[in-house]
Amino acid sequence: MFRTILLLLLLAGTRAFAQSDSDINKQVAELTALVQKLQARVSDMEQKLKVSEPSSPVQPSADPQPPSAPAAVDSNVLRGTTVNFVLDGYYGYNFNNPIGRVNLLRAFDVSSKAFSLNQADIVLENAPDPAHGKRFGLRLDLQYGQATATLQGNASNEPRPDVYRNIFQVYGTYVVPIGSGLTVDFGKWASSIGIEGNYTKDQMNYSRSFWFDFLPFYHMGARFNYKINDALALNYWITNGTQQTEPFNGFKDQLVGLNVQPRKNIAWTINYYFGQEHPDFQYFPGSTQSNLPMQQGIPFAPITNAPSGKLHVFDSYATWAVTPKLTFAGDGDYVIERLFTTSSPVHTAGGTAYARYQLTPRTAIAGRAEYLSDRGGLFTGTTQSLKELTVTLEHKIADGFLLREEWRRDASNHPYFLTDTLGILKKEQNTATLGLVWWFGAKEGIW
Repeated sequence: MFRTILLLLLLAGTRAFAQSDSDINKQVAELTALVQKLQARVSDMEQKLKVSEPSSPVQPSADPQPPSAPAAVDSNVLRGTTVNFVLDGYYGYNFNNPIGRVNLLRAFDVSSKAFSLNQADIVLENAPDPAHGKRFGLRLDLQYGQATATLQGNASNEPRPDVYRNIFQVYGTYVVPIGSGLTVDFGKWASSIGIEGNYTKDQMNYSRSFWFDFLPFYHMGARFNYKINDALALNYWITNGTQQTEPFNGFKDQLVGLNVQPRKNIAWTINYYFGQEHPDFQYFPGSTQSNLPMQQGIPFAPITNAPSGKLHVFDSYATWAVTPKLTFAGDGDYVIERLFTTSSPVHTAGGTAYARYQLTPRTAIAGRAEYLSDRGGLFTGTTQSLKELTVTLEHKIADGFLLREEWRRDASNHPYFLTDTLGILKKEQNTATLGLVWWFGAKEGIW
């Protein structure tokens, strides 16, 4: 369009040189009018072209914003998972100076005159959250140190202890949408028979009571918990046995229990456990008998006329937070067992009393008094009555770091505890212990 206008102007100029002044003035006027008309037409056509042409691309701004990513499905499988660690060590001294530096009847603080690693644990947990639509969860506790020898014992309670030794707990959870929610766990979990637990940081004292050492440490099976209301919950378990990841007989142990909380500062648990704790087969590692069946390369044989007597555990414990600084607790137990259904029973009975007072925000003192009557030697292998008194001073050095100083006296009505002379026993053992506990992780409350 602009080339056409230019040609017309050149032509008009050439003609103008050949004409007179009057003609030039006339033609200039005509050309001026023509140019105005052409300008109007060009402007009109440009407007029409702008409407018909596609819009020009948007130029990037001086501070461009990155395009927002499309909403993606949450692929972070560890969302909500807590990774937690604990290190528990001690130095203990037994005033009996026992042979082998062994503290008898202790669950964890088993060594004297030695720097000892009680536990080193890794706790992974992804808990269910039904309020936000997540009904499943998983927990895994890996444990190393002296405690594994206590908790995962030997063939007397666990047919193949080394297979599971470092897996203290592993269980999956699903909250069934029934009423307020039925919580179902499957796997291996720490027993809640008895008031004391596995992790030192959650206990009043550093050492554990006789009853913690005697009652079950863990179970393998399924457990169910249904919370009726804020004050009452029901429990039911079906397990392979007491401290048996793999069963050594075909009987399935069971528990029924209640959790009662009449007030916010009072919690009460009642348990009844029914089981059969006698094996019906035995492993023979290293045997060369070719006629024996095997499980994963280990020969075994059935026990002829295997005993089938039953175990009954009646357990009840309560905690009372009198004030924010003062807490009382108590635990009572009665255990009865028969070798055969027609055998006379052996039984163990007694209880434990606890008190803890927070002296300052970082210092506390706790005491424990305990009695255990072992008639028939179900716990210790001999009939005796045991008493124990413990005083523990706690210093919270920092969040996640505890120092505990503990004095403890164990006593029996018969000579039982080791001394520095083989064959010479005492009725008591006194120990002093310095315990150190470190832990960190996002898991809150009792582990």
